[in-house]
Amino acid sequence: MRKIDAEIPSVYNPKKVEEKWYKFWLEKDYFKAKHNHNKENNFSIVIPPPNITGSLHIGHALNNTLQDILIRWKKMESYNTLWLPGTDHAGIATQNVVEKEIAKEGKSRHDLGRVQFVERVWEWKEKYGNNIINQLKKLGFSCDWSRLRFTLDEGLSKAVRKVFVQLFKEGLIYRENYVINWCPRCQTALADIEVESIEEDANLYYINYPIKDLKGEFITVATTRPETMLGDTAVAVHPDDKRYKKFIGKTAILPLMEREIPIVADSYVDPEFGTGAVKITPAHDLNDFELGKRQKLQVINILNNNGTMNEQAGKFKNLPVLKCREKVLNELGKKGFLNKIEDYKHSIGHCYRCGTIIEPYLSKQWFVKMKEIAEPAISAVEDGRIEFIPSRWDKVYYDWMRNIKDWCISR
Repeated sequence: MRKIDAEIPSVYNPKKVEEKWYKFWLEKDYFKAKHNHNKENNFSIVIPPPNITGSLHIGHALNNTLQDILIRWKKMESYNTLWLPGTDHAGIATQNVVEKEIAKEGKSRHDLGRVQFVERVWEWKEKYGNNIINQLKKLGFSCDWSRLRFTLDEGLSKAVRKVFVQLFKEGLIYRENYVINWCPRCQTALADIEVESIEEDANLYYINYPIKDLKGEFITVATTRPETMLGDTAVAVHPDDKRYKKFIGKTAILPLMEREIPIVADSYVDPEFGTGAVKITPAHDLNDFELGKRQKLQVINILNNNGTMNEQAGKFKNLPVLKCREKVLNELGKKGFLNKIEDYKHSIGHCYRCGTIIEPYLSKQWFVKMKEIAEPAISAVEDGRIEFIPSRWDKVYYDWMRNIKDWCISR
């Protein structure tokens, strides 16, 4: 029985009280889980590891308070409880922070190489990584701090490698060319959920593509990204669009590149967008990539990893994307191919960490097949093992899981 101070202070000092009792709990090992082979009497939660580069926000406070309530409740019911704490390196987030530190020395991560860069990440973690842990402790959470983990720890890294091999052997991991979200600044692929779509004022550019062997005839396409025309390998129209029936099967001449490209019919095309005719760049648009596979089109990648144009862009080689756009529009105007420019508002994807505009980019990447993995998760809700409160979230969950795409893990 702990002795209570004789005098009750006239003013409540939360800092003093909280520090006193939290220290007492830790000294008594109240948060430590015991080794117990009786699985029926064990109850554990793995904390969703917060990013070591950040600070706790209101979401962390709510989420972790709910976990703390469950752990303490189960402890009162005589369960052997474990709330396993940890922090996450979060990949790109930590990379960006460490890169900024290295930049102060006039270097980049490429100058250091992989081994030295990872060493610098560990140095940063040892210096700053406990900030967020101390915040969790200040909130009084009952984690077993003796088991603290970091997602770059050797044990966890080894587990990731083991599971990767296991999933590969099971046919759930594969590698192939695919159009992914590419950040030219971070030089990494991003999952769809890591792309922040921001609605912006932009332009819609109408460009005339001459028709081969039909003097004076042309088909006009509309695009928000005129620089990607350098990688066009077709023009597509809807098969039921009467305006373009006469052009289906014909050949267009790609302005500036003088490349012959087919005019194809595909139901993907929205007759209401722009002119109803769209340029197809399979290497730099996911929908175009899928259309290209259906139509067996050539695929031409016009970008380097760093967001500059490559040799496939001809005389525009080495230009950054936006500078290339400017030059392309200038030449199209001079040569009479630029039909008109309209104001246009649309969503533009940005890297969730550095804010750079994302480039759809064809490259060989690793993916996890998600539909097969999603099936048991769908069944768990359908048969009532998991219940959403309020129940209206069932629909949101089903929409997400039943339309899930394969997960790009090359990051």
